Amino acid sequence: MSTLGNDLIQSLNEALAHAKGEGPAIVHAPVTPREVRKQAKLTQAQMAPLMGMSLSGYRKWEQGTRRVSGPAATLLRVVEREPEAVKRALLTDRA
Repeated sequence: MSTLGNDLIQSLNEALAHAKGEGPAIVHAPVTPREVRKQAKLTQAQMAPLMGMSLSGYRKWEQGTRRVSGPAATLLRVVEREPEAVKRALLTDRA
């Protein structure tokens, strides 16, 4: 069987175990992009580059037409807690 097939079987077994209440599960509270952005006192145009995406893509998050992925949700949590650190790390010119 292919690596993809093995990965799919493993992930389905993990999902089944989770549904049965077995095994570890990491569940994070949902994150709302609009609330994070407002708390950080940023505009959508300022927030989009922090998230590494286009303005239109970011707007789709806030409108609910696009879901926030796991890694993006993690970055939103970092922006929520340390917006200045993210700005320094991602928006500083590296000349």
